[in-house]
Amino acid sequence: MPLIDAHCHFGPGSVLTGPWDTRASLHKYLLWAEEAGIQRINLFAAFHNDYLQANRIVAAKVRSNPEQFYGFAFVHAEADRGRVYRMVKEAVQVHGFKGIKCHRHDARISREICEVAQAFQLPVLYDVMGEVEAVELLATEYPKVNFIIPHLGSFADDWRAQLAFIPLLERHPNVFTDTSGVRRFDLLEMAVKRAGAHKVLFGSDGPWLHPGVELQKVYALKLPPQAEALVLGGNFLRLIKNVRTTPLQKTIKPAGKPSEFSPIQKEYTDPWYPK
Repeated sequence: MPLIDAHCHFGPGSVLTGPWDTRASLHKYLLWAEEAGIQRINLFAAFHNDYLQANRIVAAKVRSNPEQFYGFAFVHAEADRGRVYRMVKEAVQVHGFKGIKCHRHDARISREICEVAQAFQLPVLYDVMGEVEAVELLATEYPKVNFIIPHLGSFADDWRAQLAFIPLLERHPNVFTDTSGVRRFDLLEMAVKRAGAHKVLFGSDGPWLHPGVELQKVYALKLPPQAEALVLGGNFLRLIKNVRTTPLQKTIKPAGKPSEFSPIQKEYTDPWYPK
C-alpha cells in the first residue's frame, strides 16, 4: 500500500494576500515528503481567479511524474457557474484527474458541483471553513457522492465546529475527513474511534505544512497495522477507484441565475428567524 498525501496544493495563485493565493511551491515539500517516506501526492491548485488555467498548471505537474502525482480539479461554485461540467470533463478525460476540490473561501458548494461529481463518480474535497451544518444537507441530498471534509471541518481550529462534525462523520457513509492541519489531537482520536479508520485520510495541506510533522499525528494514533494502512493510502485509493471517464449524465445545468459571490463573512440565515 503506497503512503499517499491526499491534500497538497501546487502552482501560482492569482493574488498576493498570503501564501495560500500567492504560490504553492513544491521545492521544499518534495524533500520533506521523501524524508517522511511519502510515495504519492494528490495535488490541486492554490486559490486562483481562473481555475481552468490553474488546473492545467497542476495537470502539467501530474504529467511530469504520473507515478508520483494524482490531481483534483479545483472549481469555484460562483465564478465557474455554468462551466463546471466542461472543466471537470477536461480534468478527467484529458488530465486524468481523480476528484474535485472546492472551498468555502471562494463560495459555498453548489448543486452543479455535486451533480458533476455524481456524473463522473468523483470524490469532492470541500473545505467548509467551520460551516459543518452544511455537511448534513450534502450527505443526504447526494448520497452517491463521497465528500471529504478536510481538517475535521475547520482549519481555524474551531473546537466547536470540529466536535459537531464528528457525529456527521460517524453517521453518514459518504462523509470522510482528512488529518491535515488538525491541532486538537484528542478530537482526531475521537473521530477515528467513533467513525472508524476507514473514514479518515492522511493529508498534510502541503506545501505550507510539513508533511513529516503531519504524518506523525497518524503514527501517534497507534492504530492496528491494517487500520493505519487505510488512513495512509487505502481510503484514498478506494474513493478514486470508480471514477468514470464517460459520465453518467452528459450535461449539467446550473440551478438559477448567476448571483453575486457570497462573501465569506455572510452567515447562513433561517428565513423564519426574526430579524
